[in-house]
Amino acid sequence: MPESSSSPRPLPDIPVVLSSASVYPLSVYDTFAVAHDLGYDGVEVMVTGSQISRNPDELKHLSEKYEQPILAIHAPTLLVTQQVWGKAWTKVELSAAMAAEVGAHAVIVHPPFRWQTGYAENFAEGVRRVAEEYGVIIAVENMYPWRVRGREAKAYLPHWNPVPEPYEHVTWDFSHAAIAGMDSYEEIRRLGDRLTHVHLTDGTPNGRDEHLLPGEGTQRCAEALRYLAERKFTGVVSIEVSTRRAKGAGEREDLLGRTLEFTRRHLGQLDD
Repeated sequence: MPESSSSPRPLPDIPVVLSSASVYPLSVYDTFAVAHDLGYDGVEVMVTGSQISRNPDELKHLSEKYEQPILAIHAPTLLVTQQVWGKAWTKVELSAAMAAEVGAHAVIVHPPFRWQTGYAENFAEGVRRVAEEYGVIIAVENMYPWRVRGREAKAYLPHWNPVPEPYEHVTWDFSHAAIAGMDSYEEIRRLGDRLTHVHLTDGTPNGRDEHLLPGEGTQRCAEALRYLAERKFTGVVSIEVSTRRAKGAGEREDLLGRTLEFTRRHLGQLDD
């Protein structure tokens, strides 16, 4: 079970945390506040252009204030965060350094793009090196094929699917799996102990990264959660859903509260 020095209480065997991506367009501050109010076990911080998301001292302050340990750092390896923290390896190293400083369980990274020369060719080896240097887990996330005029474009190197690649640790995202036409339940079983981190969400195979609430798409979210509980998964389940459709006061909290209840129910963490 992941531990954190800033945790005010024992964590459950499978902590359920709130990703800062789930409160977008609200701030990192709001992530900690919402997680505290709804009773999450901690947070995952996605590093973005927000100064707060890149400041370990500020993050530790928020963690202590809201009694929410930081259990994952999502490196700024998205297309929309190309300008954050400079070159590709710098992004990974600074994320690993911050994860070590705030006591996070894992660093989440995306597979490299083919055009990232000097990064893509040595990615697997480099990930192992950085993980060992900073004493953290670096878990490579599954992505999905890009399609241009109906044909797949080779965007990632070596591939968008981390399952057959030599990565020691993998993050599994259900929305990305839906776009790729994959069954998350089966892939999680195939990954075995290499599965370190989960982005719980849902989606449909329509080519859009929807990040639906679990149960709203075609992925077997409930079955996958029950399987994780049965095999005594030792990683973290991070809620990464889109709440941008929320309009009225309290609607975002309702969506995230229902998602937390769904997750804990199928992990067997709620009393009957």
